[in-house]
Amino acid sequence: MKTPLVSIITVNYKQPEVTGQLLQSLARLSYPKLEVILVDNEQKGSDENFYQQFFSAIKVINSATNLGFAGANNLGIKAAKGDYMFFLNNDTELEDGVIEKLLMAFDTPRVGAVSPVLRYAENPEKVQFAGYTPIHRLTGRNAPLKSLVAPTLAVTPYFHGAAVMIPRNVLREAGQMDEKYFLYYEELDWSERIKEVGYELKVLKSAHVLHKESISTGKNSPLKVYYQTRNRLHFMRRNVDNSWIFFLFFCLISLPKNTLGFLFTNQKSHLKAFNLGWRHGLLERRFGSIDPQQLLSA
Repeated sequence: MKTPLVSIITVNYKQPEVTGQLLQSLARLSYPKLEVILVDNEQKGSDENFYQQFFSAIKVINSATNLGFAGANNLGIKAAKGDYMFFLNNDTELEDGVIEKLLMAFDTPRVGAVSPVLRYAENPEKVQFAGYTPIHRLTGRNAPLKSLVAPTLAVTPYFHGAAVMIPRNVLREAGQMDEKYFLYYEELDWSERIKEVGYELKVLKSAHVLHKESISTGKNSPLKVYYQTRNRLHFMRRNVDNSWIFFLFFCLISLPKNTLGFLFTNQKSHLKAFNLGWRHGLLERRFGSIDPQQLLSA
């Protein structure tokens, strides 16, 4: 098997210890041609010496501002020299052999991206992701598949942003992540851009990565509610024909249902985040980041 240079790109946001655990797992890999690029979001100084304890050859890029998931990964792409880019969340850990398996999955020139299976780090027997269902045109929702049934290399409508390998030539054609999203839905939109230029997306069920889910934003934080609400509306407008059907469903069903749910559970900050999210998404306003304090002052 050929051994192309693989650039691993990961983003840290105020979690150096978590990122250190990822780097420890990368240091144990036997793949011979590897560069590791860490984009440290909203980092005023530099923790490069800290990260070098775990992976001595790491390249650290410090961003004084928080560029979000999309912007930080795009910054990493600009610095990468690899023939393949392997995008990894900082809350993942790899087993040896994953890189070799993913490279072999690019068995035809039409494979544009390959994700491994994600397993929950706290319960490795449980699968978090083994592919996705399509986005439903009415609800704007989809779901991860959690079955490892054949085929081993399967087509998926979307890859998972926590772990995906993409060849450099595909990025040249499809472009980088849309930084409007900032956080959430950006990998689904990127999947659409890659498919638009004629490539297939695959998930390799023989390659596994551990994932500590939603460490950065919390599993159900107001910040997550805001970005998922706003970006869901933006994604549907941009990627779905006759999206007015979805917007009608959202206004008549989703909006009152979520509002009542947050009211009955007395989640005032979540309700405020939801209301800001749908207003900004519906009116195509305020893309990029938002001050988290706006969501917590309810």
